[in-house]
Amino acid sequence: MYRGDTKTKRKKKQVDYLRKLRGLKMIHKQYYVELEKQERLIERKNQKSDFYNGIYDRYQYPVLTRDHTPLFWRYDLDAEKNPYFMERLGINAVMNSGAIELDGKFYLVARVEGNDRKSFFAVAESKSGVDGFRFWDYPVILPDTCPEETNVYDMRLTKHEDGYIYGVFCSESKDTSTLDLSAAIAQAGIVRTKDLKNWERLENLKTLRSPQQRNVLLHPEFVNGQYAFYTRPMDGFIDTGSGGGIGFGLCKDIAHAVIDEEVIISKRIYHTLTECKNGAGAVPIRGKRCWIHIAHGVRNTAAGLRYVLYAFGTDLNNPFQVVAEPSGVFLVPFGKERVGDVSNVVFTNGAVARENGEVYIYYASCDTRMHVAVTSIEKLEDYLFQTPSDRLRSSDCVKQRCELIDQNKKILEEQK
Repeated sequence: MYRGDTKTKRKKKQVDYLRKLRGLKMIHKQYYVELEKQERLIERKNQKSDFYNGIYDRYQYPVLTRDHTPLFWRYDLDAEKNPYFMERLGINAVMNSGAIELDGKFYLVARVEGNDRKSFFAVAESKSGVDGFRFWDYPVILPDTCPEETNVYDMRLTKHEDGYIYGVFCSESKDTSTLDLSAAIAQAGIVRTKDLKNWERLENLKTLRSPQQRNVLLHPEFVNGQYAFYTRPMDGFIDTGSGGGIGFGLCKDIAHAVIDEEVIISKRIYHTLTECKNGAGAVPIRGKRCWIHIAHGVRNTAAGLRYVLYAFGTDLNNPFQVVAEPSGVFLVPFGKERVGDVSNVVFTNGAVARENGEVYIYYASCDTRMHVAVTSIEKLEDYLFQTPSDRLRSSDCVKQRCELIDQNKKILEEQK
């Protein structure tokens, strides 16, 4: 039963009566119940959580979920055709969003996964960046130029100095060379726009020395007069095989992007968070001392693959040269973030760096929902350059920790 106030009920009855008189389709009454619930969700103010590490602030609520998607994407509102108000085209998850700020507003180009497992992109906007995200009426319609393409997901948005906003995403197709129905081929699709509404599709990225590519993003500035990509060379759709980590490559023509050589800049290393694989995350942020990278690392566990975030810095003039590489994880699933479709996973492909130095890092948990962590360029660079690097062996790492303990005990003694 619709639980609006008496005035709202009367108004709805009047609208329904007039629609009936005019021969218009009747809207199912449950629509208004669900719409009221959704409005409360969208308008709910987000609060900083009590989590603390000094690096960033986490927030209490997700910024996007399946319940944020418009009801008219999922339900047939016609009461006659849908008498039980069932979902007809359900949404399973909202995750892995590219992020950008335009004219003082925050925009996420989210990966929306339907109940049919097919993903598509949709734009949600917010004034605050931490709450109030509302989807546009229609999803993104990409030019359908790849007939073999089955699925698209995980778009990184780059506001490039050439004047365009580029979206680089995974373009997935069936691997027809095998009878294995789960075998697929991953390529990097490229689109560009100036308003997030009209999209031009370019040719997929070609990497001459890597058979597959995922987690590719475009650097926001020209490097040596060319377009620069961060890549993830792979032998297979899931397994990286001989792929050594996050790569870097240049191409002259973005409309027909071809990379001949990829240089590995962030390597996979045994018994670290990048042991199994790693990949670029958010588009690098220009700091005062370096380019700030927030990437993901993967290791295998008894419970399956665990995705976490880590950070590193590269030279401002030569973004393929690592200048800061702190030890350990930057962000991991916390609390309820550990539960979802793919448990114990966090993933980022979008961050917004504001002119005032604030940084909003958007990350998905468990391939299910979107969150935000807020920090600053100043904090991130302090983290990058002041956090010790990984000494790679237990014996050396415990010595490193004892050095910190000794230093702190001395400080504490001085306060007595």
